[in-house]
Amino acid sequence: MFLKHKSMNLFRYVSLAILVASVSACTGGETSNNGNSSSSGADSDLSGKITIDGSSTVLLISEAMAEEFQAENKGVQVTVGKSGTGGGFKKFCAGQTEISDASRPIKKKEIDLCAQNNVEYIEVPVAFDALSVVVNKENDWAQCMKVDELKTIWEKGAQGKINKWNQVNPKFPDAPLTLLGPGTDSGTFDYFNEAITDEEGSRGDFATSEDDNTIVRGVAGDKNAMGYFGYAYYEENKGTLKAVEIDGGDGCVAPSDTTVLDGTYAPLARPLFIYISKKAIERPEVKAFVEYYMDAENKELVGDVGYFPLPDEVYTKALARVQEGKTGTVFPEGKTVGVKLTDVL
Repeated sequence: MFLKHKSMNLFRYVSLAILVASVSACTGGETSNNGNSSSSGADSDLSGKITIDGSSTVLLISEAMAEEFQAENKGVQVTVGKSGTGGGFKKFCAGQTEISDASRPIKKKEIDLCAQNNVEYIEVPVAFDALSVVVNKENDWAQCMKVDELKTIWEKGAQGKINKWNQVNPKFPDAPLTLLGPGTDSGTFDYFNEAITDEEGSRGDFATSEDDNTIVRGVAGDKNAMGYFGYAYYEENKGTLKAVEIDGGDGCVAPSDTTVLDGTYAPLARPLFIYISKKAIERPEVKAFVEYYMDAENKELVGDVGYFPLPDEVYTKALARVQEGKTGTVFPEGKTVGVKLTDVL
């Protein structure tokens, strides 16, 4: 199990992420780590500042990597923000950041924006996630749901019409349906719609937040609530939340490292990414940080914060893209549902 070392370290990194959120509120969504980790490692001669922004899902991984990297490279300051995948790409394609965290591939409009500003990028996957649909701990009816039932709830046509649980399934109670989810700048929002609503679009009458911890609190405080976000936020809040098992046509499957890696947690298993500025990676501190991030020896950090490390073969291919300076995306349609990383890298 990849998460066997998680409990202590997840508390450490999620606590750090909460601190990030608090400081972000005062600094416009940007914070910096100062390398105060107690991990060992000789200090290097590297120096400089690396700015990362984007996905709140990938935030936890980047924070963990940044903290450990800075412990060994105290002259390097890594600043991490969480503007959402879309917000991160806006900054990245404007040349304001060196690295963009993304929970989905880059979109055509973002590719065009980067091209307009002469920003070339290297795309690499960094982990797998089990996008988790969650309900309140007291919910005793939605243990497993079919993809079609989720579509009934979340599709655009449900707005103003599907407001009770029994409208989704007559076996469910006649109780109000409270919905919470990420905002439209979120890659999680985009991926969920690609996988569940067939990109027909989402209803808009639900509570949104770019802060996944806000969604956690909302679902935990309402017996009739449902929300969705990255697996790490569910894993950290199992005491107050339940993860709904997903029936994609072959029976009910719960999110886990096993079901993500064997492909049975479909269609909500997904890769997570970072995008690196080709210009920035010519700087030694940026190159060293990205190589540290992509080193399979450091994949335990991915499990520590609640996500799932890539197979070593994928890390090797992804690192080769970095070292060879291969630019552009391997997902020209912007879709990852049903795509195997080993086939496209």
